[in-house]
Amino acid sequence: MDVPVPVTSPALASPLRLSRPAAQTTPMVFASPHSGSNYPAAFVTSARLDPLDLRRSEDSFVDELFGAAPACGVPLLAATFPRAFCDANREPWELDPAMFEDVLPNWVNTVSPRVGAGLGTIARVVASGEAIYRQKLRFAEAEQRVATCWQPFHDTLSRLIEETRARFGACLLVDCHSMPAHGCVGRNGAGSIDFVLGDAHGTACAPRITRRVEQLLLDLGYTVRRNDPYAGGYITRHYGRPREGVQALQIEVARRLYMDEARIERSVGFATVHRDIGAVIATLTDEAHALLAG
Repeated sequence: MDVPVPVTSPALASPLRLSRPAAQTTPMVFASPHSGSNYPAAFVTSARLDPLDLRRSEDSFVDELFGAAPACGVPLLAATFPRAFCDANREPWELDPAMFEDVLPNWVNTVSPRVGAGLGTIARVVASGEAIYRQKLRFAEAEQRVATCWQPFHDTLSRLIEETRARFGACLLVDCHSMPAHGCVGRNGAGSIDFVLGDAHGTACAPRITRRVEQLLLDLGYTVRRNDPYAGGYITRHYGRPREGVQALQIEVARRLYMDEARIERSVGFATVHRDIGAVIATLTDEAHALLAG
């Protein structure tokens, strides 16, 4: 049984885990930027929340759900650092000035909607809206987290995409996430959703690719929506450049399908969702060349 507390360490030994196939056989890359659960001990000590509440922002177990990728011939990159500590799905410098003792440099983005919601690169709150810190931080702390977490993750992701594009002529990046119960209802009041596919309204990924993933999930009996309520974050929008041969698609999986959200434990549904996502990955890797060729 899972113990619903963070893994803690004096410092992050490695900010990421890269699982590579023996040989990459298809032009795809998978990334899981929010599934990390290695919480530095000093961070846990400084937080006003208990260990379980700190985990509310995690995309818990998502790297496992998409773990079939390497066996299908494509790399899977996962952050080991938690989103509450540093968010890899943000610009590097989306910071809330109210969180810091010192004045932030004028080049920091302090006015983005993510910052306003308390969910910048260094989050002010966890996903449930509760404040993380007892006291204000120094900007030097943000610099260190960006340098030791955000930057290595994106350096590695950029390299994987460029290697894939250089070898195959194109790349499909699949950005893997999960959504809480309150995030599984569309803005128009639609009922419960199992998967949301975000392609930044067609600007980050060719519609034919989004349609194919949608159909694969529908065939498995899941409910699927596009871009509502999640159209894609920084990773999808930044790396998705179809005219340059890089397609990026964000996949959000409803947590209620595979985990107990209150206890942050895998549920009995985990095996089924893991199997079904593995089947989707297997089909996509078989079809990736044709899908990217258009």
